[in-house]
Amino acid sequence: MKQGIVFTGVPSMEELVSSPGFPSKNRLRKGAVAVIECVQEIPCDPCELACPFGAIKVGKPITNLPVLFEDKCRGCGLCIPPCPGLAVFLVDTTFSKDKALVEFPYEYLPLPRVGSEVDAVDREGNVVTKAKVLKVKNPKKYDHTPVVSIAIPKKLAQKVRGIVRKQRA
Repeated sequence: MKQGIVFTGVPSMEELVSSPGFPSKNRLRKGAVAVIECVQEIPCDPCELACPFGAIKVGKPITNLPVLFEDKCRGCGLCIPPCPGLAVFLVDTTFSKDKALVEFPYEYLPLPRVGSEVDAVDREGNVVTKAKVLKVKNPKKYDHTPVVSIAIPKKLAQKVRGIVRKQRA
């Protein structure tokens, strides 16, 4: 079965790991870091413009894949909301002994409630585990792209990328 963004619309792990926006295993062990899952050369650079630490570079031409300078990334997550492709995440495998923190853009209503238990999904939308909602950030500067933080089992830190959308009652 063929995998990858061209065949399924979802990047394969091989595509992600080989992309210049994907942090190394060593960096992932050091704390919160941006994970840029952009594997297609499209004209886009909001993540570069959003990073106050110079940790992301697209450069010229604007179709370059974003490069993560993992030594400069402080894990602030400011690169998440401006990405029009919803392809930037924050992963912290040092969150606790057995849990990782994953932050992701969430453009649906209603927003999840802090403290609630939700179904966490992989890149294809398949439920893989339960998660606890830790934060929902939605300041005006995020321009209507809230960022949700969840705690998940550490072993799923590179698999979970969102939650099931709660339907309105």
